[in-house]
Amino acid sequence: MATTGLLLNNTHPAMRRCWHPVARSNEVSSEPIRALLLGEPLVLYRSKGEVVCFADRCPHRRAPLSLGSCDGEILQCAYHGWRFGADGLCVKIPALGPDAPVPSRARLAPVAAVTERSGMVFVAPEPPIAPLGHIEECGDPSFEAGELPPMRARASAGLLADNFLDMAHFPFVHRGTFGADEAAEVPRYEVERDGWSFVARREHPFANREDPGVAAGIRPLVQSRRLTYRLDAPFHLQLRIDFVEAGGTNVIGFFLQPETDQSCRIYTTLWRNDLGGDPEALAAAVKFEVEVLEEDLRVQEAFDDLVLPLDQTMEIHTRSDRSTLELRRLLADLVDAAAERG
Repeated sequence: MATTGLLLNNTHPAMRRCWHPVARSNEVSSEPIRALLLGEPLVLYRSKGEVVCFADRCPHRRAPLSLGSCDGEILQCAYHGWRFGADGLCVKIPALGPDAPVPSRARLAPVAAVTERSGMVFVAPEPPIAPLGHIEECGDPSFEAGELPPMRARASAGLLADNFLDMAHFPFVHRGTFGADEAAEVPRYEVERDGWSFVARREHPFANREDPGVAAGIRPLVQSRRLTYRLDAPFHLQLRIDFVEAGGTNVIGFFLQPETDQSCRIYTTLWRNDLGGDPEALAAAVKFEVEVLEEDLRVQEAFDDLVLPLDQTMEIHTRSDRSTLELRRLLADLVDAAAERG
């Protein structure tokens, strides 16, 4: 593993060999939209219901295709009207007349792969090394889904992933939301690596103030909850929270889009089976998670260097950092694998 001095930023070349979110599924329609990924603009639109994605530039004069429009399955450039099929091939150049041949190089630059999962659109600029993550509860009818509005931040995707996996910051960063009752000490917990993914598990006591059974005297205030974190490389994260005594499960999906060296777009989705179909309760849960994320971003946006050190000697690690240390190991392995494959 050649990781000495390695710093992972949002546009590291190895990230091109990975799956990344670029939009929510409901953001992409039959009209083109623009997305930034790894410092490069992309154009997205639906053709026959399927999402297609190309570099956001016309091969003629490099005008952004996202300024254009779609006529049926045809994408038309807003600058000179060049028309492209969903396969990226140019089918018409208006300035040349109806019967003129089209240059063979008149084609759009595609990404390697695009798919939809968990209500999101994911793109791999080059053939991906690691498989795309999956959230089981997304397809479970007993779970309701609540989507936070996408948020853009001056932040490192690596550091945001590090923050999501970190279990020691709760009583300090989240004092205004859920952290006031959290113990500062983090007991030992297990981390299991499986290829390009890993899982961290911890069970701990907490004050369950939301449980109606507490007010009714059925259950004690201090209960147990089981936390199961999962990361699928590079930045597909989820946290499953199981409430042992009260029952019910909350799942938080956290998907990071590294746009440029200075910015990320953040997507968060909740899946809950403990709200009884109450839309107001789901809206309140979404609002609460927005507040939690804003607390995290207050710290994350203050970092001077938007990089994640992958060299383990560049930082001090303790036993409470097992999950975030595993993040560094996994991403370092990913960088090495990308370099080997060229």
